[in-house]
Amino acid sequence: MKKLVSYFFQGLIYIAPLAITIYILYQSFVFLDDTVKPYFINLFGFHIPGIGLVFVFCIVALLGLLGQTIIARPIKAISNKLIQKTPLVKLIYTSIKDLLTAFVGKEKKFDKPVLVKVNHISNLEKLGFLTQSDLSNIGVEDEKVAVYFPHSYNFSGELFIVPAKDVRKIEIAPSELMKFIVSGGASNINVK
Repeated sequence: MKKLVSYFFQGLIYIAPLAITIYILYQSFVFLDDTVKPYFINLFGFHIPGIGLVFVFCIVALLGLLGQTIIARPIKAISNKLIQKTPLVKLIYTSIKDLLTAFVGKEKKFDKPVLVKVNHISNLEKLGFLTQSDLSNIGVEDEKVAVYFPHSYNFSGELFIVPAKDVRKIEIAPSELMKFIVSGGASNINVK
């Protein structure tokens, strides 16, 4: 029974954003269709069914344009200036921003899955993502690389500087590897 309730709430998490969006768009359509109906009847002498849909589409597209240009850019610029002037906030914000863009941004950084030998005596290996292969800008010798190891059941991880010879690229989709690590190895891996 507990599992069924868990599946129910998981389903709600998946469907709620879509259902709420559809509901809001539908209510907007009905409201706009009812609002403009008398004006169209006065102007043209008849009602055009579904004209509210055209208005909803135009309004949503206009909001998207405004949000992306006029509203978002100045707010983003002001916020960035405030953040840049506050040392601790700047450190936290830029770290989180870089981490999120590494996962889902245009410049995905976690796109090189690797298997790293972390203990030569026991042949212990760890799955991770190669994030930097040249560390000369921070004064690290040439034969070392940066590997990010995500934690299981958590949205965190650790960065290790390891010898490049201990890093082996593996052929798997980065998203599949991340899912495998975060699930603690419980999820199945779909190989490319």
